[in-house]
Amino acid sequence: MKRILMVLLLLTLVIPACMREEQKSDKIQVVTTLFPLYDFAKRIGGEKAEVSMLLPPGVEPHSFEPRPENVVRVNRADLFIYTNPLMEPWAAGIIAGIDRGKVVIVEGGKGIALMQAPGGDSHDRDHGHAGERDQGTADPHVWLDLDNARHIAGNILAAFVTRDPANKAYYQQNADKLTAELAALDERFRQTLEISPKKVLLHGGHYAFGYLAKRYGLRYISASAVNADAEPTPAKLAELVQLMRRERLNYVYTEELLSPRVAETIARETGAKVLMLRAGHNVTKEELERGVSFMAIMEDNLQNLKTGLQ
Repeated sequence: MKRILMVLLLLTLVIPACMREEQKSDKIQVVTTLFPLYDFAKRIGGEKAEVSMLLPPGVEPHSFEPRPENVVRVNRADLFIYTNPLMEPWAAGIIAGIDRGKVVIVEGGKGIALMQAPGGDSHDRDHGHAGERDQGTADPHVWLDLDNARHIAGNILAAFVTRDPANKAYYQQNADKLTAELAALDERFRQTLEISPKKVLLHGGHYAFGYLAKRYGLRYISASAVNADAEPTPAKLAELVQLMRRERLNYVYTEELLSPRVAETIARETGAKVLMLRAGHNVTKEELERGVSFMAIMEDNLQNLKTGLQ
């Protein structure tokens, strides 16, 4: 009962503040879950939208737990954009509390077929390519295939047009520029990775880069499953060390927001170096304030892949 009273008190404090904020601007109010959606919505909405990200800077999305004020905040928006039910399972609770007569709910990844990822410890057993694995859970990190990223931008564009059809041409122009940049980056990835001497991407983190690997013909091996909290077994680590030596790999990848401990262990056992490969779920507070873009993150990824696959 005490917890319920605290929540009700919080709502009475937050709702008036949100109402005052809503009255300040006639721009479209957009709340997104993850950083790629935030960045795309800002690009497409331009000066006609105010876009914010529900995920606090620096927070790993798999472990995020929404608070009552998050539901209130989304209810005061015009658009709520999330990736897919698997990527943000916690979004279901928010959506359940949304006034659907006011807020347009946008599944950014709608229409994208999900890849199967390995489950548990049944990761790539040194055969096949990304996507050719035993049955496991689906991989929700769809935006890392840049063709999927263009599809997501299209879904966001459609939502803006639905909400504000009078400015369709404006949103379309912004979306066209964004998708052209994504297409150009996609081509740079293809040209660069096509001639890379190595085709094995060994990642000491959770299974996040299957879409990227499949698009560019890389063999992707991760230390852990899709679940970001999973830990590889000693046998799995030994297997990865042997694979590093057998393939004569000089680099192992780690990812942002999660501990680099596994990648560092593999590197220490093999004499390899550790490189960053960013899934882009989220950014730091400093990066957000600086205005870092999804394109910039992927450009950094391309350079680190170019280095690591030599």
